[in-house]
Amino acid sequence: CGCKSLSMASSWSDAPPEEARALDVWPLDESNVKLLDAVRPRAWEGPTEAEAAGEYDIIAIGSGAGGLVTAKQAARRGARSALISGHLAGGDCLNVGCVPSKALLHCARAAREARAALAEGFLVAADGTAPKLEVDFDAVMARMRRLRAHIAPADSHEGSAAAGAHVYQGWARFSGPDTVVVNERTLRFKKCVIATGGRAAVPPTPGLAAAPYVTNATLYNLTALPPRMVVLGAGVIGMEMAQAFAAFGSQVTVLARSAVLSKEEPAAREAVVKALEADGVAFVSGVDVKEVQTLRQQPDDPRAFPLLKLVLGGGGGVPAELECEALLVATGRTPNVDGLGLDAAGVAYCGKEGIAIDDLGATSNPRVYAVGDCAAGVPRFTHMSGEMAKLAVQNALFGDGWKVSSLVVPRCCYTEPEVASVGLTRRDAEAAGVAVDTYSSSLEHNDRVILEGQAAGGGIVEIHCSKDTDTIVGATVVAAGAGNIINEVTLAMQAGVGLGAVARVIHPYPTVGEGVMQAGLGYIRRHWAKLN
Repeated sequence: CGCKSLSMASSWSDAPPEEARALDVWPLDESNVKLLDAVRPRAWEGPTEAEAAGEYDIIAIGSGAGGLVTAKQAARRGARSALISGHLAGGDCLNVGCVPSKALLHCARAAREARAALAEGFLVAADGTAPKLEVDFDAVMARMRRLRAHIAPADSHEGSAAAGAHVYQGWARFSGPDTVVVNERTLRFKKCVIATGGRAAVPPTPGLAAAPYVTNATLYNLTALPPRMVVLGAGVIGMEMAQAFAAFGSQVTVLARSAVLSKEEPAAREAVVKALEADGVAFVSGVDVKEVQTLRQQPDDPRAFPLLKLVLGGGGGVPAELECEALLVATGRTPNVDGLGLDAAGVAYCGKEGIAIDDLGATSNPRVYAVGDCAAGVPRFTHMSGEMAKLAVQNALFGDGWKVSSLVVPRCCYTEPEVASVGLTRRDAEAAGVAVDTYSSSLEHNDRVILEGQAAGGGIVEIHCSKDTDTIVGATVVAAGAGNIINEVTLAMQAGVGLGAVARVIHPYPTVGEGVMQAGLGYIRRHWAKLN
């Protein structure tokens, strides 16, 4: 495609650490050098003027899941496509989201299971004594960086170029309804897909902007374990990292203005709170942060910590203040729509909600589509971004009519136990006026759950069907590995397979997934024929 990779002389191994720190990536060790060489080459040579001349069939702005899928799939299907990467290819998922968080959660789970083995008495030292276990946080983070770098080539500039896409490294801005400018070069397109993602939303709390807080964008740069961590927010990111850092040895407090995992079923929320409290996480509910005071700024030593004080309000039972060495702000997400020149392109948007799209993924400019976290009114997940990108390519280049509303989108919170859901919750159904029958299976009697020592974890499978039918409209699974189990229900919903048929699928014994079958048997028992 004409794109040229970097030479070893321009590798990040030769860069000053400050250059990487400006990208919010540190330490600049061997793993992060490998990461950056893949997703942000220091000397990437994009297409020449001659190669970039003419009109692209499609341009993807943003190089997270949505942009990568758009540019690569379009190129593989014969389109002249381009990818414009402003920050780090792979987006939040690879660099500061799904990938590093799951690496940490693996280590947290291993630490938790090792402690359980000690408590049960079958993990002992060679002399028969109980060993003392501690988590080496530096090793945890080094492992995360190593595995993230191992995955990075799949999202690299070289990988996109090899698929046939032109890759530009720089920030894009629309200059008209069918043109975009990057690195002072104007590119013309027939179609464009905006896939700029989102970022952590930071509340306007007095003192917070000047405080050395962390978000998911900087959390994974830590090289030392903070003695005390306060998590502001009780959504998925907050819950996952609260549990992980508690397992590593931090004293963790979660400040929640509303319910933990507020979108989930009550039983799921209760199970997560119970599990995290068992791991030592403290919850303070119904609380407002009135002010954040910085008692000590971040020292020059990256292994040292700042000191912050949070002044709280919220009534009885709420402490007046909390001190911590790490404040994780996890209060939601905001779309990346500023600085794109959307007005010049005739693309309607809202700074808070994102870019307005129709059911085909198109914006108010029919040449331009938006996918993923930057689009308004869609679930903000990596897998949603990738699926919307496929939809956008199909509709934009091949004139099809795939609809966003047709997508069946599961979600998962990867705490222990995991909480996985798809479709409607009971509250969603009530709000939409959809009458449902709910079929449940408690996992406390599931043999595999018992044998894994998880019977007290509040595991459950709940499946909602349209009333008096077996048409599945939603489900929630609370269990270890729930994110894998929910796929069976998601497939059934997408394929129009009823719960009665799901209940007759033979599951291997013993598995946690039998809980789906058991919930389905509730439907069969309600409707089966009986002898008089």
